Amino acid sequence: MIIYGVALLSVCTLTGITIGQVLGKLIGIPANVGGVGIAMILLILAGSYLQKRGYLNLKTEQGIEFWSAIYIPVVVAMAAKQNVLGALTGGPMAITAGVSAVVLSFALVPVLDRMGADKQQAPDDAPATGHSTNNNNNHAQTSTGQ
Repeated sequence: MIIYGVALLSVCTLTGITIGQVLGKLIGIPANVGGVGIAMILLILAGSYLQKRGYLNLKTEQGIEFWSAIYIPVVVAMAAKQNVLGALTGGPMAITAGVSAVVLSFALVPVLDRMGADKQQAPDDAPATGHSTNNNNNHAQTSTGQ
């Protein structure tokens, strides 16, 4: 299962890195600009496209999910290391921006939690139709003879 999906991941990674290098050269930066993010977006889009068309069997889907799960934490760790090194050499403004982003992210967690809770409660607020859809209540009434 693990070997399945590696070709798709490889093609997406190479394409994303290449696009990131080209973007870097276009804007005058001698580095990869967003290549890994582009690769992940390509992987998601390609996987969804192939799945909707029925070209992916179950093992291939599982392989893509496995490699995606491994790929994301590794990339995040690499990017975090680069960001910390850049912030330390970039001076106080870079450190202030990084700390502000983290504080803002932590502050938004309760807001996002409330938004998710509202969406989960929405189906429960549907108007009652007068028909019982709970089969457990119907069975309990018949077993007690009521």
